[in-house]
Amino acid sequence: MVKFPPHKQVMIGDICIANNRPFTLISGPCQIESVAHSQDIAGHLKEITDELNIGFIFKSSFDKANRTSIKSKRGLGFDAGLAALESVNNLIGCPVLTDIHEPSQCDEAAEVVDVLQIPAFLCRQTDLLIAAGKTKAAVNIKKGQFLAPWDIQQVANKVASTGNGRILLCERGTSFGYNNLITDMRSLPIMGTLGYPVVMDATHAVQQPGGQDSSSGGQREFAPVIGRAAIAVGIAAIFIECHENPDVAPSDGPNMVPLYEMRELMINLQKIDTIVKSIIV
Repeated sequence: MVKFPPHKQVMIGDICIANNRPFTLISGPCQIESVAHSQDIAGHLKEITDELNIGFIFKSSFDKANRTSIKSKRGLGFDAGLAALESVNNLIGCPVLTDIHEPSQCDEAAEVVDVLQIPAFLCRQTDLLIAAGKTKAAVNIKKGQFLAPWDIQQVANKVASTGNGRILLCERGTSFGYNNLITDMRSLPIMGTLGYPVVMDATHAVQQPGGQDSSSGGQREFAPVIGRAAIAVGIAAIFIECHENPDVAPSDGPNMVPLYEMRELMINLQKIDTIVKSIIV
């Protein structure tokens, strides 16, 4: 049996994130498309989570720096993207999360966002991890598709070496042959043995990297399946990207959940979470 250490809690605003607490939703469109679009998506998600009493952190990226093709859209860029995220925080009243890609971005980004996210492909970049940790912002570390779950210990140690224990560990699938990922649910409790809150990225876990030649494919119909399975394990947060019309989204459309499906999905996940948290000590 996997033995869990005492659960660490990470406070983000007034949201308490821990593996033994009700799950938190991290959600939003893959990349920032405009200020109005960000506010609209965040507003819809805030209404749903307020109704259901679910903690909510808005996620969107100012730059998708690891797109498949040189021709792919990357987002609004650093300054405009941070301005959009700041407007969401001010107008909608929810914490915000975004990816950072270079150590030089960390301090300025941390002045605006509540959670700095380390992209999966960059999770072993020591300078980036240390710069993020030094900001004292919460740090969500995406486990690389090339890492075993126990290898995330060394990654977390790099952030923790700065004295910052506000760490979240995020599973997003493991490379399984060409253009395919698979999610091993054992990784969630294994990562949980480190004590940090564990996050499941249910949408990137169903991505098919580079699966459409010049862009990534995905199987969004399986994102709710991965989400339900992960919640049943007992985790701190679920990461689900969404869009009002994924088929026209500039990035990761094939694996994003349609916005209109989010309320029903949250209701179902909450039912599972309540049962699981009542029986797991």
